[in-house]
Amino acid sequence: MAEHNETGKEGEQEASAWLKKNGFSILQTNWRWHHYELDIIAMQENELVVVEVKTRSANYLLPPEKAVTKAKIKRIVSATDAYIRFHNLDVDVRFDVIIVIKGKNGHQIDHIEDAFYAPINR
Repeated sequence: MAEHNETGKEGEQEASAWLKKNGFSILQTNWRWHHYELDIIAMQENELVVVEVKTRSANYLLPPEKAVTKAKIKRIVSATDAYIRFHNLDVDVRFDVIIVIKGKNGHQIDHIEDAFYAPINR
């Protein structure tokens, strides 16, 4: 597996552990629907929280949150809609981003709640 794939997988594991430690229940990781994927699907109280994880080494050039583009948001929202329908859920949904920076002394985690909202189709 390529080094960036290993880094991403490690970041998702760190993010999941951080969420659990902070009271979230992890429902799924790496849930796939067609060619879309949701990194982490969790519950916090009565709210479904879909988490996009962005992992970088300490020497990154582009801020990780900039990698969550409009196209990526549309894919996340479509996959979330499929997840909700598949599991026949009736819950509020929130979209978060967790940024994991891999450094020499461990990982730094930044949790951005309500990082984006589902776009409205017109």
